Amino acid sequence: MSNKEILLTYEGLKKLEEELEYLKGEKRKEIADRIKQALAFGDISENSEYDEAKNEQAQNEVRIMQLENMLKNATIIDEDEVDTQVVNLGTKVKIRELKSKEEFEFLIVGSTEADPASFKISNESPVGSALMGHKVGDTVEVDVPGGKIKYKIVDINK
Repeated sequence: MSNKEILLTYEGLKKLEEELEYLKGEKRKEIADRIKQALAFGDISENSEYDEAKNEQAQNEVRIMQLENMLKNATIIDEDEVDTQVVNLGTKVKIRELKSKEEFEFLIVGSTEADPASFKISNESPVGSALMGHKVGDTVEVDVPGGKIKYKIVDINK
């Protein structure tokens, strides 16, 4: 397992802790019950329910180890101390694409919390890394598969 620093907001930390608690408690019990039920069917050598439950158990234990490692290496972004003078982890940044004039607002988070569908982008993503350290009014250029896109930073807040 990697010992890479994991950057999280308080919300992201809570989400990982809740997932870990669920996997260690309720999910482990569900899987154990499925294994017990599959064993009741008899011969496990040709018992697909047993094999599926054991595979799910292994996947669950791997995810538990991943979460524990992430939490062990977590650095929490204190939203109260986030500098809104420049784009940084924990800031919300509103940008305008210069060509289409379309505006987007993203929360800059660590890669573990990234969820573009919820407008949370990683500081390591192409757009996120291009924005990092820039101020309101700055224009940034982002390399994308189709070429380059220019954005103007419209606002930075918490």
